[in-house]
Amino acid sequence: MRTRRRTLLITAGAAVASLGVGLFAGSRMESPADAAAKTAPPKASDITVPVEKRTLKSQVVTRADASYAGSVDLKIEAGGGEGASQPIVTGRVPAVGSEIRTGQVVLEVTGRPVLALVGALPMYRSLRPGMSGPDVQQLEKLLDQLGRDPGTVDKKYTAATGRAVAELFRRAGYEPPAADEQTTAAVDTAKQTVKGAQEAVNGARSALRAAQKGPTEGEKVQAQNAVDQAKRALSAAKRAGDATAIADAEDALRLAKAQLRDLLKPKDVSSERAAYNSATDALEEAQDALDGAEEAAGTPLPAAEVVFVPSLPRRVDKVTAKVGQAVGESLMSVSGATLVLTANVDAETRALLKVGMKATLGLGDEDLPATISTIREAESTDNGDSGDEGDGGDGGDGGDGGDGGDGEASGFDVVLKPGKLNPTQVELLRQANVKVTIPVNSTKGDVLVVPVAALSARPDGGSRVQVKRADGTAEELRVSVGLAADGYAEIRPLQGSLKEGDLVVVGR
Repeated sequence: MRTRRRTLLITAGAAVASLGVGLFAGSRMESPADAAAKTAPPKASDITVPVEKRTLKSQVVTRADASYAGSVDLKIEAGGGEGASQPIVTGRVPAVGSEIRTGQVVLEVTGRPVLALVGALPMYRSLRPGMSGPDVQQLEKLLDQLGRDPGTVDKKYTAATGRAVAELFRRAGYEPPAADEQTTAAVDTAKQTVKGAQEAVNGARSALRAAQKGPTEGEKVQAQNAVDQAKRALSAAKRAGDATAIADAEDALRLAKAQLRDLLKPKDVSSERAAYNSATDALEEAQDALDGAEEAAGTPLPAAEVVFVPSLPRRVDKVTAKVGQAVGESLMSVSGATLVLTANVDAETRALLKVGMKATLGLGDEDLPATISTIREAESTDNGDSGDEGDGGDGGDGGDGGDGGDGEASGFDVVLKPGKLNPTQVELLRQANVKVTIPVNSTKGDVLVVPVAALSARPDGGSRVQVKRADGTAEELRVSVGLAADGYAEIRPLQGSLKEGDLVVVGR
């Protein structure tokens, strides 16, 4: 009996122990689903940023190369035929760095000036009255712009053109160019012809006037007295009744009347008038010939005394001419007198820019003012990398431009003119590549702004932001969007309230 009780107790203890082990093991075991539930990430929460107040500025940031206008070699037509002496430089040689302006003497050759004028066509021939062509028209347009009256601005070099050219040389301090001896001799011959023709006209005029001359008053009175006397004689004969006396008196009266009529009748001067007309025609022809000779003898423009440059003023970069030496292939090299900077931008950036916009040039620790003076299509390049930077108008930094391609235009060239520079700044800018910042737009003072990521589109096409309130609730507000720059956007709430410091959701 005692043995059975002991066995029962042992069995019960073992069962309890097994149950405990099972319960312990069960508490340490879990299903795959439970394991996955325990390792899942926590529930996502909203990422918020505060609404700010700031001034937004949209700008284009790029780089520009500073340079003068393209270099031009000044050359002149030396002139002279076979056996002619070689032209010698006699003075007025400019210094490197000096400036050349329109109408200025750039050099003196054989005692004569070489004037700098603006024009696309080079001086490929000497000009004189009677000539015509596009080079004449170019000259007359320039003379007119300079206030030297060339007459009608066309393609014909007239005496008026020559007078304007003469004034141009006088203003430069030199006597105008003279016509050649043959042309001058033709003028002298024409003057002698005019003088002879004038004398012939004077003689013919005198003959015509003499032929046209009528009777004097005495001759008229005498002829009328003869008629009156014949009438009295006829009346006396009729009173006397003498038939012979009457017949004689009638004959005398008829003769007196005929003589009076002949005296008063106009003279026939047709031959004298024809001679006079012929003489005046000859004089007119002689005068026309003289006018033509004098026009041909007007002030010419020798090719050796002018050099045309596409634009002025220009800066002298290099001088090869020297006093005492013969005129060589090139006199000097000149570039633009005004320093400019040229930036290359793409079409999207170009659409943001306008002529007249202000810009800032980064020159070391200095910021220099500049203005956009020209925007043009970039010229074709053989090969070029456009290293421009630009933010497309939102203020961010742009990357390096792509390859310009072979023989193709690469975007647009934006030419900027810097403000007044001192000599040191000019030397630092010369041939430099500088950073250019061009403000495109800005808000009027501080405005409410949020990151662009806080904006989302509404079904109706509008914009909205989600505001996280202090109690943890989220409120969706309709907003109007203004300027965007630097990753931020100006907003104005169209409903509800929104102020600086409120939290807006930018992500989860």
